[in-house]
Amino acid sequence: MKKTTAKGLNILLSGLVGLMMLGGCNSKNNTDASDVQKPVVIGYVGGFHGLLKTERIEANKLTHINYAFMDIKNGKAFLSNEKTDSTNFRKLNLLKKDNPDLKILISIGGWAWSENFSDAVLTDSARQVFAKSSVAIIKQYKLDGVDIDWEYPGMPGEEGNVFRPEDKQNFTEMFHAIRNELDLLEKESGQKKLLTTAVAGFAEWLPFVEMDKAARYLDYVNLMTYDLFVGDTAVNHAGLYKSKFYNSDRNADHCVNAFIAAGVPVEKLVLGIPFYGRSFTLKEDADIPIGKKFVSQAYIDGYTFIKDSLVDQRGYKKDRDTFANVPYIYNAATRTVISFDDEKSVRRKCQYVMDKKMAGVMFWEYDSDAKGYLLNEITQTLK
Repeated sequence: MKKTTAKGLNILLSGLVGLMMLGGCNSKNNTDASDVQKPVVIGYVGGFHGLLKTERIEANKLTHINYAFMDIKNGKAFLSNEKTDSTNFRKLNLLKKDNPDLKILISIGGWAWSENFSDAVLTDSARQVFAKSSVAIIKQYKLDGVDIDWEYPGMPGEEGNVFRPEDKQNFTEMFHAIRNELDLLEKESGQKKLLTTAVAGFAEWLPFVEMDKAARYLDYVNLMTYDLFVGDTAVNHAGLYKSKFYNSDRNADHCVNAFIAAGVPVEKLVLGIPFYGRSFTLKEDADIPIGKKFVSQAYIDGYTFIKDSLVDQRGYKKDRDTFANVPYIYNAATRTVISFDDEKSVRRKCQYVMDKKMAGVMFWEYDSDAKGYLLNEITQTLK
């Protein structure tokens, strides 16, 4: 063994210090890696049904709850049933005992209550009134943000809805006005306040808005990648990819790529998953029912009922559109095909979200899968 000189000792000590510093850097880097944002899981709950059974909500499996819906009356966000809504807000806030990080937002509009958006945000002064009324609700009930579900700016939604060309710019300026009000509330409360939106899940809508500009004010853009109807054709209403059984680009992958191309940061995009099904009664029997003409269609609520009571029961046989990556069931006797998501398709969609580095997933709506089959799959895949 060689004798250690003073010079050698200095070199040795320098090396040890270097290793300690390197270890510290590695430790810091590991900490940073663990702080990477986890995918969001946003669940819509239907306050319009009445009093919520919040004891059934598994708060630890959610990051956000969007309370649907607030109406618009005289240009202001409006509680349609203040007594019920206020009780629901109180009960939802109690869920934070189980999940302190849970965020609760009000969702304004929806399919049935979007007819007044265009008028409410037509001018700068009108937008100020609407923005202040929206934020006043979350301030009063100690909630965490505002979600806008305008179906749709610049194009028809439900019959009778008002829409106009000016919606394109006013859609953006509406978010600008709300964000300003939320910033004031943030300073007052010392708490982050969120602004999100639910948007059409098909690319044809994008020319009617300025999503690149609107996205600057938004925390998340929730893609309603379901109810993707194509005329009188029986379709996968929430296909992940394009089907080869009918000619349409209405699918989740096409939608996501279109929004990215339109300038929305991928890390703000949230993929929508339906917890319900859509049934189509065909004109004629068919070996492959997807892509055939139908005479009527209906909403099937929800996945728990489909799985427990219809799949391979009551004349229904399960099959998959392997191109679109989603299942369906078909009853030849009644010529009824039902399109929906199951555990396998949800797992694939969650993997898609992670591969794309999207923000996460959202679903409509919580009560549509009473046994939690699909939420459990989301939790397992995204954890």
